[in-house]
Amino acid sequence: MSHLARLAELGIVLPSVVPPVAAYVPASRTGNLVFTSGQLPMVQGAMAHIGLVGGPVTAEQAKELARACALNALAAVDALVGLDNVVRVVKVVGFVASAPGFTGQPGVVNGASELLGEIFGDAGQHARSAVGVVALPLDAPVEVEIIVEVAG
Repeated sequence: MSHLARLAELGIVLPSVVPPVAAYVPASRTGNLVFTSGQLPMVQGAMAHIGLVGGPVTAEQAKELARACALNALAAVDALVGLDNVVRVVKVVGFVASAPGFTGQPGVVNGASELLGEIFGDAGQHARSAVGVVALPLDAPVEVEIIVEVAG
């Protein structure tokens, strides 16, 4: 089954590529690897939530935001090389704007990791980092970037 067919089966609509907010491109390919830029939880052109996780944004909300970030990353991959050319997900890096004392970054980034597993199955298993930070661009609670291997 193609990855796009799997998205349809899951009832997931791939969003439009989020335009860059600075001097970079949404995704870049070198050889058989595609690296996405950090993707924010933009939904239909607007930030879904703002603020620190463990503060005004709950860990549960942030997990859903990480999922939205991963969808935006997949949209960037699709626009560059076509989602059906993805062989496997190699790495996910998630940044969580964290209130003092918040240590649940891995659970938040699971929103992205679990989505990739739903879509790609075993090929969605990946290495990962989940990092707590003081602030993210545009006061986003979460930012996710991915690296995927693509065919040929």
